Amino acid sequence: MRKPDKPSSREPDREPRAQFAALPWRFDPKGAVEVLLITSRDSRRWIIPKGWPMKGKKSARCAAQEAFEEAGVRGHVSKRPAGDYAYEKRLKNGRLQKVRVQVFPLRVEDEAESFLEAGQREKLWLPPVEAARKVDEPELMVLLATFHPREAA
Repeated sequence: MRKPDKPSSREPDREPRAQFAALPWRFDPKGAVEVLLITSRDSRRWIIPKGWPMKGKKSARCAAQEAFEEAGVRGHVSKRPAGDYAYEKRLKNGRLQKVRVQVFPLRVEDEAESFLEAGQREKLWLPPVEAARKVDEPELMVLLATFHPREAA
């Protein structure tokens, strides 16, 4: 006889779930704005650093921590989001989870050689309009294409 399943201690799914992302940016040597894209670990698509909420951390701080863990960048993160976008994340069980991502600009002041996910992702600095052409999510495309550091202050 089969034992009844234990109740799950996991939080029940919410539609959509929330994530927080950093939009790392800097000025190139000529003074033009560049933004940083990274590849996802599984599908190798171009994305921005993002992750799930962290207990005890405000959303902007979560975004900044993800930027360091996934891309090795540190700097000043805006407390105000530049916008948000939606996507569907494929979970390990194969199910698609709707996610709404708040995006916080992060002016990059330091780029580390060694960081948690170094070697697992590619990194690419591009002008915002070029970066917009590389991502798949339509709302993220618009956010990137229209990004300007004046709004990031």
